[in-house]
Amino acid sequence: MAYVLRFVQRFRAADERAFMALEKKFAALERRHPDFPKGRRLRPYAGREPSHTLVWECDFESLAAAERGLERITSSPEHARLLKRQIPYFLEAYTEIYEVLELGS
Repeated sequence: MAYVLRFVQRFRAADERAFMALEKKFAALERRHPDFPKGRRLRPYAGREPSHTLVWECDFESLAAAERGLERITSSPEHARLLKRQIPYFLEAYTEIYEVLELGS
């Protein structure tokens, strides 16, 4: 069964440039480390979340793999340093794990 790990970060609109500059550093971190989860970044166009929200999400083949991915991210000193710089821009941030439903035909 597949799962999606998702980070949702709503940031101050006035700080978008600085927030996104740090987000580019997170993306570079993912590229530099082959064992780091590679996520896609989304920004709401229409929906519940305001446009000054960043959603990072990554697919995993199992709940255990998603948990290992989260552990890899949270145990990284480099990620922690970047996050510490980005947190002041947050209005709200939370983590979600979704089960992918395969309902078949």
